[in-house]
Amino acid sequence: MRSFYGIKKSAASYLQNLSIMKTLKTLFSILTLVAITFTLKAHSIKGTILNQKDQPLPGAHILEKNTQNGTSADVNGNFSLEVKDVNSILVVTHLGYKKKELLVGNRTEIKIKLENSLEVIEVKTLKAVEDAEIAHTIQLEEVQLAPDRRIFNTRHKMLSSPPNYNGATPISTYVQPEPIPHNTEEYDVINENIFLDPFNNPLSTFSIDVDAASYSNVRRMINSGQNPQKDMVRIEEMINYFDYDYPEPTGKDPFSITTEMALAPWNEKHQLVHIGLQGKNIDYSELDPSNLVFLIDVSGSMSASNKLPLLISSLKLLVNELQPNDRVAIVVYAGAAGLVLPSTPARQKDKIVEALEKLRAGGSTAGGAGIKLAYKVAKENLIKNGNNRVILATDGDFNVGESSTAAMVELIEEKRKVGIFLTITGFGMGNYKDGRMEQISNAGNGNYYYIDNIKEAEKVFVHDMRGTLFTIAKDVKIQVEFNPQFVKAYRLIGYENRMLKSEDFNDDKKDAGELGAGHTVTALYEIIPVGVKSEFIKEVDPLKYQLNNEKTKEEKVAFGDEVLTVKFRYKKPDEDVSNLIVNTLKYNVTDIDESSENLMFSAAVAQFGMLLRNSEFKQNASYESVLELAKKGKGKDEKGYRAEFIQMVNSSKLLASK
Repeated sequence: MRSFYGIKKSAASYLQNLSIMKTLKTLFSILTLVAITFTLKAHSIKGTILNQKDQPLPGAHILEKNTQNGTSADVNGNFSLEVKDVNSILVVTHLGYKKKELLVGNRTEIKIKLENSLEVIEVKTLKAVEDAEIAHTIQLEEVQLAPDRRIFNTRHKMLSSPPNYNGATPISTYVQPEPIPHNTEEYDVINENIFLDPFNNPLSTFSIDVDAASYSNVRRMINSGQNPQKDMVRIEEMINYFDYDYPEPTGKDPFSITTEMALAPWNEKHQLVHIGLQGKNIDYSELDPSNLVFLIDVSGSMSASNKLPLLISSLKLLVNELQPNDRVAIVVYAGAAGLVLPSTPARQKDKIVEALEKLRAGGSTAGGAGIKLAYKVAKENLIKNGNNRVILATDGDFNVGESSTAAMVELIEEKRKVGIFLTITGFGMGNYKDGRMEQISNAGNGNYYYIDNIKEAEKVFVHDMRGTLFTIAKDVKIQVEFNPQFVKAYRLIGYENRMLKSEDFNDDKKDAGELGAGHTVTALYEIIPVGVKSEFIKEVDPLKYQLNNEKTKEEKVAFGDEVLTVKFRYKKPDEDVSNLIVNTLKYNVTDIDESSENLMFSAAVAQFGMLLRNSEFKQNASYESVLELAKKGKGKDEKGYRAEFIQMVNSSKLLASK
């Protein structure tokens, strides 16, 4: 038998070996975990999206599967994206091409080719036609394509003989769709305001505009390394993207008025007139609740990561800001319109968010039917003296029903009469329809934003929306009369799509813009003073039958040193008769560097807009001047929007130098 000491020694040795094995096992586990962690760290990948002919596909959408992390290809089809790890799967889509999924793996650069879609189109019914000898070619306005269910408006040739149309026989035929152009974004042409003389054109009349869509859309293009096309740039919307430090109103009127003059930074012989409105801030806790209807485009064109997924995240931000007694309904439209969520108290936040998160894109776009249903739901739940509003979220690609812009505008003009306001939020790129949405917004007691990222969604739906939801003045119009003693010619910078006839100012039936609680509105006029020669003024012979333009000494003294008279008309939200405010501006021109931060910064934005448009009126404008003025006028900038503008100007300057 082994001795007790021998057994003890063997046991000790065994325990020691066991301890070493446990230590090694633990160390191995730690090293394995470190290796796994190292392997699965965040991974950056760059790539190019091409078609089968090796041509780039600008606007292709790249999404990390099962996340909202994504991006879009630039004009050369290039992209870069940071994904969770090497096991991530990329989902690549583009209008007219088959969706493709692929594992990232250890690659850092990749080329991805997409194949054209091929679909069977079934014409369910055909209208009876008296002439059975109809041509073999028919126009199909909407075609639904697999696999990503996108929309094309194109002409197709039938491959079978014409049927007996009196029997409305169904037809099935294979067609190869013609791929739409890579970029089908639409922008209305802007013809810039010209210089006018105050004798032949004594009055300048326009509607206010608090829309800001143009600015964020331009930013989207510059951040993607592209110069925006000039008709993207609506200068008044770029100026009004920013808040300004105007005094709070103190009287009975719901807004204050600020006027100022300075030398124009792009031509020191010219002058700038700055007009600012400040809406009254209100105590939201004392207001009646809101009745909101989210009208959401869930058509196939909304499937990209910067459309429906971003839209859902954006509206969730708004839901978090609502009061318990506010109400939300959700209407969607694709091939048809439908009510997803009846009007629901905002205190049931989880129910509203759940309905949003279940939304999926697919089908054609019945925009007209959706708008009709949304207004119907809003009217059925109307809150008297409350805020009743439809919030339309879309890329603007309406293809079914009320398909033309004119028809949509007419529909919205009809609906605004019931006291329901409209907010439009635009999403996406590639087939974005900006002009259509701007016109609809202008027609519908509404405002219009473009959401290019979640930070912009926060600005629109968290910081600005509470004021937007509560209109303090509607149909706000401005009319300016210039004194020819000082003014040889004047030009309103921007607002081209908001110009009104002189007689519209006193016509209470004429629609104009709305001002929300706490919002600001800014307008700039460029003035050519008397005695300054200018290439922008075409001289004409003196008129024979008109009164002499020279006023008597007594008349000039009576006007004193007034440069202009500015008049404002507005209606209270629940009234149909307008109120009038009249202000005058005395002649007092300062150097631009001695003007207020409000004037310096708004002049910087206006100058930048003219550079982007390559405006014929840009004169001596330069990026250096824009940056200098913007930095001087930056002010407190608590949310960093003005600092972001300065950064964007620097990026644009680099693009312009290429």
